[in-house]
Formats: sequence, C-alpha cells, structure tokens
Amino acid sequence: MALAGVFLPVALAVIMFGLGLGLTIADFRRVVAYPKATLVALACQILLLPAICFGLVLAFGLPPALAVGMMLLAASPGGTTANLYSHLFGGDVALNVTLTAINSVLAVVTLPLVTNLSLSYFAADSAALGLQFDKTVQVVAIVLVPVAIGMAVRAWLPRFADRMNTPVKIASAVILVLVIAGALLQELHNLGGYIRSVGAVTLVFSVLSLAIGYWVPRLAGIGRGQAVASCMEIGIHNATLSIAVALTLLGDTRMAVPAATYGVLMFFTAAAAGFLLRSRTAQVPYDEARP
Repeated sequence: MALAGVFLPVALAVIMFGLGLGLTIADFRRVVAYPKATLVALACQILLLPAICFGLVLAFGLPPALAVGMMLLAASPGGTTANLYSHLFGGDVALNVTLTAINSVLAVVTLPLVTNLSLSYFAADSAALGLQFDKTVQVVAIVLVPVAIGMAVRAWLPRFADRMNTPVKIASAVILVLVIAGALLQELHNLGGYIRSVGAVTLVFSVLSLAIGYWVPRLAGIGRGQAVASCMEIGIHNATLSIAVALTLLGDTRMAVPAATYGVLMFFTAAAAGFLLRSRTAQVPYDEARP
C-alpha cells in the first residue's frame, strides 16, 4: 500500500518523537525509588504477557497473520493513555512515567524479538512475512532514534518541547488515521471476518492484562497505588505502535487487525477496571489503601 509505505514511517517516527518530548533522564533515575514495583511490572510486561498471549492465540486457533498481530500487540509497551487512566483512578503516576520510559527503550529489543519468534512459529513457511535483520534495524531506527531526539529537545529546549507536545500529537494522529482508514478500505471485504476472529481473544487478552497488572504486584506485597499504576501500564498496550509496525515494517494489514480491535476495546475494559479498583479502595481502611 503506497500510502502506508510513504506516510506511516513518518507517523511512527513523529509518535515516538512526541513520546520522547515527554521524557527526561529523571524518569529513568526514578526506578531507584521504585525498584520492586518496577521490576515486578517489567517482568509481567516482558515475560508473562507474551506467554499468556501465546497461549490465547493457540487456544483460539487464530490464522498465522492474526496470531503474529496478537503477539506484536502483547510486546508493545504502554503509553500516555495508561498515565491518564492511572491519574483518574488513583494510581502512582510517577511510576507510570518511569515504566513508560523504560518500556519505550526496551521495546527496541522486545518488539523485534517477539515478532521474529512469532513469525518463525506461526508463519515459518512464508518468507515474505519475515522480519529480517534490515527490518530489525528499521525498528531500532524508527523507535529509538526519534525518542532520543525528543528527549534531547526536551533537555535543551524545554519550553519549545512543551509548545510542540500537542501539535506533534495532533499531526501524528491525523496521519495515522488517514493511513489506517486507507488500510481498512483495502481490506473492507475481510473486515467483518477479522473482527469475528479476534474480537473475543482481544477482549480476553485485555481483561487478563489488567488483572495481571494489578494482582501480581499486590501478591508481591506492592502498595495499592503502585499496583493501580502497574495495572494501567500493563493493561493498556500501545496499539498505535503495534499498528504502525504491522503496516510499515511487516507490510501486512491483517497483522494490524488485532491491535486495531484492541485499541477500541481497551478504553472500556480499562475504565471498568479503574472503577472496580476505585470502589474496592473505598471499602478498605485508609492505611491499606495508601501506595
């Protein structure tokens, strides 16, 4: 698809640049203040969720392209939406910012790794789908370099970074909507079947992500506020990044379908989880509810 080939790499780079504009070195240093909460959340994000997603894909018997799309979604980090939800429902937003910063850098490794392994397993007979070395380098370039540039701009020109934050988000959103609309039109005749194929699995994956994000930290003895932050960070994946990688680097509209479907559902499941956690917090003593 020519439109995706030209504009989507630009949109992805702009998205990651915008993320970098909101990050500072202090966000990474803050991990020292939350070592246990950070390590538990990262273990859930990097190890547990891909394993659970793999099990769901096998259980639901998804076709290879949709299976790879689900795994790509599982490997995608959280984002600014997680920070917003955490703020709304009493989470430790500072922990969210820390996790977003670390996950954004780790995604340079985890995204190509999970995608390559998934392609090898689910689409071994289709060499055209492979994320080869040159594509892996593109992931690093399109994801890491714009984040680094954004952080540099933030460090050197903080006022300019503040002014550019909103325009960059709007520009990337507009470009992305146009490209996704074009991709959907191209696959319009298959769209109903795709949604029927991945609607249930994305819903289950969303609910499990949120539950794991909250209960694993709680079982590890982490406070409620940080557990809520972990819930939102792990439970709200960056569907935009997953869609962009699928359409740009993998060149397969079908692989973007799970993330596109999840991207709609997650707003409702995350909101439901937030209200449940807030009502639960109101029922426990003040000392127990503190982070």
